[in-house]
Amino acid sequence: VQLQASGGGLVQAGGSLTLACAFSGRPFNQYAMGWFRQAPGKERGFVGGISRSISITSYADSVKGRFTISRDNAKNAIYLQMNDLKPEDTAVYYCSAKYARLVRVLMSPEEYDSWGQGTQVTVSS
Repeated sequence: VQLQASGGGLVQAGGSLTLACAFSGRPFNQYAMGWFRQAPGKERGFVGGISRSISITSYADSVKGRFTISRDNAKNAIYLQMNDLKPEDTAVYYCSAKYARLVRVLMSPEEYDSWGQGTQVTVSS
């Protein structure tokens, strides 16, 4: 599996960004997908995840109501729409993938075995 994240950048607080993650190498609709982020000096943390097939989603409490994860099985991609961005959202954002027999959201980084290269999101105050 290969993952390519894109869409990061510099934005002012209150602004919006959409991250994309392109997936290749295996049947995309069989994979659970996730977004994680890592700020300097902090551990990689869960942002949002989406199940295989029917797109069940789950989010970290810190982003609920502001971020939306989605997948396009025709384009082999997932997206993270980020609205009302805050300075504390500043981090490197990573997409992740895991083959999943069950339809469920994976929320721990240890559950994933494929990672993209990361894309930097910087929110200025």
